[in-house]
Amino acid sequence: MTLSALKSYLNSLITHQLYLSTMIWGAPGIGKSSIVSQVARENNLEFIDVRLSQLAPTDLRGLPVAVPDEDDTQKGISTWYPPEFLPRKGKGILFLDELNMAPPVMQGVAQQLILDRRVGSYQVPDDWFIWAAGNRKEDHASVFEMPAPLANRFLHLSVEPDFDSFKTYAFDGNIDEQIVAFLAYRTPLLHQFNPQQTSWPSPRSWEMANHLHRAKIDISPAVGEGAAAEFNAFINLYRNLPNLETILQDKGSAHREADLFEIAFPDEPSIRYATTIGLAMRANDVKESYHAFTWLVKKATAEWVQLYAVDMLRQMRSKGQIGALAVLIKQNAKLQKFFKDYQELL
Repeated sequence: MTLSALKSYLNSLITHQLYLSTMIWGAPGIGKSSIVSQVARENNLEFIDVRLSQLAPTDLRGLPVAVPDEDDTQKGISTWYPPEFLPRKGKGILFLDELNMAPPVMQGVAQQLILDRRVGSYQVPDDWFIWAAGNRKEDHASVFEMPAPLANRFLHLSVEPDFDSFKTYAFDGNIDEQIVAFLAYRTPLLHQFNPQQTSWPSPRSWEMANHLHRAKIDISPAVGEGAAAEFNAFINLYRNLPNLETILQDKGSAHREADLFEIAFPDEPSIRYATTIGLAMRANDVKESYHAFTWLVKKATAEWVQLYAVDMLRQMRSKGQIGALAVLIKQNAKLQKFFKDYQELL
């Protein structure tokens, strides 16, 4: 499933209060942990991220402590003092990340926590979900075989990297427009695992590259030299973009419309992606989105208009402006015809 589908599924578990242990499988760096964190935040749940591969059994079970023998009835008895990071009240998600990177003895302790919702003297509160995540064998991660009794108690969700989910995240202002445009043009570079290299492109490493790019620092330490070289070549083409601000801000001025329609849609595919993504991400309100839409319908072929329309509608829905956009579209016969031909976008 995609990351968007994963998020929807996890939200459904919360909505229906299904406290079923859930295992999320996927390649390194695709955003499994980030999605779980988002789901917790959006549902006002506490979130505890436990990296099992970094713990020893006593870190999870706790330490044995002798019970004070005050009346000679507790002689020779000890109890377990659980770790402070485990939840004791409230509602939340206990997330056991890197579960199958933990050695078998550690997975054995975790098994009790997952199956019985307790370990030692500790009991997981009723209103806490127990979810886990791990990498697959084919990801060349240092993973251990999950015991069959443990695996059989989980729901298993397998996640693949997908650009639409990454773009949805990016459009909230999290990722620079130039990175989004580049990955729209070179989508295979969103995630290209290379076990021979220490740096390679993934959604996680592109987010790191985003910070470097905005600071005007070389991004190759994040995504590798090959991806960085392609990205830099793509950025050099940005000087050939049409004047996007003119298209966004002035389209509605009837006396300038003829001049603005002289702005041509680029011929080079990479610049076309940059133009279309740039218009969608730079539009500040419904009028600017409408201006760009009108220009594209007149100047570009249907595939590019459709690419823009999907992103524009996503933006308008997130801003609660889809109604205002519909009012403007009703005033334009060409835009009405476009939506009649591509009703699946609505």
